[in-house]
Amino acid sequence: MTEGSVHIAPMGRGITMKLLRRSGIVAIVGLTLLSGTTLVRADVITDWTQTAIDVMKAVNVAGNPWTRSLAMMQVSMSDSVNAVEDRYARFTPGIAADPNASAEAAAAAAAREILMRQYPGQKARIDAAFAAMLEKVPDSPARAAGIALGEKVAGAVFTDRQNDQTNVPDTYRPLTRPGAWVPTTSPAFSQYAAAKPWGMKAANQFRPAAPPKLSSALYARDYNETKEFGGLKSVKRTDAQSDAVRFWTQGNLFVAWYRAAEQISARKGLGLADNARLFALLSMGIANCYILDWDAKFTYQFWRPLTAIRNGDQDGNDATERDAGWLPLNATPMHPEYPSQAGINAGTAMRILESVFGTGPESFTVTDVADVRLQRRFDSPAQMAEEHKEVRVWGGIHFRNSLNVGEAMGRKLGDYLLANYLKPVR
Repeated sequence: MTEGSVHIAPMGRGITMKLLRRSGIVAIVGLTLLSGTTLVRADVITDWTQTAIDVMKAVNVAGNPWTRSLAMMQVSMSDSVNAVEDRYARFTPGIAADPNASAEAAAAAAAREILMRQYPGQKARIDAAFAAMLEKVPDSPARAAGIALGEKVAGAVFTDRQNDQTNVPDTYRPLTRPGAWVPTTSPAFSQYAAAKPWGMKAANQFRPAAPPKLSSALYARDYNETKEFGGLKSVKRTDAQSDAVRFWTQGNLFVAWYRAAEQISARKGLGLADNARLFALLSMGIANCYILDWDAKFTYQFWRPLTAIRNGDQDGNDATERDAGWLPLNATPMHPEYPSQAGINAGTAMRILESVFGTGPESFTVTDVADVRLQRRFDSPAQMAEEHKEVRVWGGIHFRNSLNVGEAMGRKLGDYLLANYLKPVR
């Protein structure tokens, strides 16, 4: 490629983008430079979703707590809207209906209350978003009633989640023996393995069977695939695949499913109650992923490729050759490998989106949370889900079986929520 040139580098799934900086020249490969994020039809649900994303970015909240916060907000908004419109069942028991209230005001007040209780340092940002809502909803008894209703619903949701065991002290104990070295960085949010899920019977409800035996052919297949494609110095991974790995940071993996939902729902013209339900189910599902998956991860405590490949001579499998200096392209996450978080997220989100929009083609664009010039476009949620799985192999942090098992778990989780919660009432 010449300096400053632009070319399309097809990947088969999705479209890749690459920034090249040579002699001060920036070239975009695969997609055109955009001046801002993708425009979608905004409503109170998507507006506050973006506000929550901005608030949590400002205070550096990520991972499991990010999903918990968004679930609390989205469930509060859905319950508030349906206390007015009575289109879908409410998740929180004991919420009295108020058909004379403003549904928009109720949803906004619920979102504000949840965010303010968790992130009071972001008061100015939250108040600005609320003031923007007040400009759209005329001052009236309905607005006042909606605000009171939303605050009440949010208070009930927030109070309920104070007993969800996510804030208990971290008591994870590394499995070791005297004299043996173990990583000295604490694992990420190990207490979520015993947390209270959203609407599930227990965190182990869909716990999968154990990972494949180290001596198995399946393990050898996955070991060698990740070793060859996921290594820092891999000669089999293409530039396009490497670009995809670098795009899909944890922050983008979270936000991507909400971007898909926003754009498809806007194109379909979903109403307020429908959108509130969709985003509540999506947020409940993803929050549950970070509980159910953590239960399985810390039950099996399966090793990551970095450990496995550097100790390939210790696994009892003649088909796995050790590479003492192997490093992954991605930094290894601080939690066990099996099953994959990207996999379970993909399975859950796909199932919920498919329940509303079907399985046909639905295009959308995901914009990088840190750089609006970087985007990836997809023709369906399933296409993006497949890429989310692939990049965990190409990045050297997962084995393929773990991704497939995670996706199957996620679909079961999504089916359970759809069969039991926020169901149509009329």
